[in-house]
Amino acid sequence: MPNTKSAERRMRNSARKQLRNRSVKSRLKSMERRYAASLKTGKKEDATTALREAISTFDKAVKSGVIPRGTANRKKSRLTLRLASLK
Repeated sequence: MPNTKSAERRMRNSARKQLRNRSVKSRLKSMERRYAASLKTGKKEDATTALREAISTFDKAVKSGVIPRGTANRKKSRLTLRLASLK
């Protein structure tokens, strides 16, 4: 248990941020799975749309500080390469 008022406040903030981070990371993984599924079907238009949504989601996660910029850039790059290999 926290001993000071500031420790109590930090605990509340940490819990709130943990919930937000978990939901954002879950959404990122869902977007990646959706993109992988659209690649598997072989439809380039659907894959392109899913890629655009995934990239947007990664950028928003970076903007809110959930994941580091380098991690997002690496994942976006790898997803884009997978689409390029489909062509």
